[in-house]
Amino acid sequence: MELGTPDILDDIFILFHFYFHLLIWTAITQLAHHGMLFVPIGYTFGAGMFKMDSIRGGSPYGAGVFAGDGTREPSETELALAEHQGKYMAAVVKRLSQT
Repeated sequence: MELGTPDILDDIFILFHFYFHLLIWTAITQLAHHGMLFVPIGYTFGAGMFKMDSIRGGSPYGAGVFAGDGTREPSETELALAEHQGKYMAAVVKRLSQT
């Protein structure tokens, strides 16, 4: 195999996905140790979660941005997902406060 072939690119993307999940689960355990809540958004963002017209950050775990070296600004979809996550978290906290 040569660098740049689809096989190697598939491996790179699979590893990226694996390490992303590892990072999330590591962060979740840290939150739990401090008694903090983790409220994943799941697929509540609707069709925006499945947009494939451009590269974007974010997952069912929460909002995210592909920023790289900082030259790329967050897209409208990434910003909308972050706003959705904030509203979703606020709704969960409001429901918890009413119990």
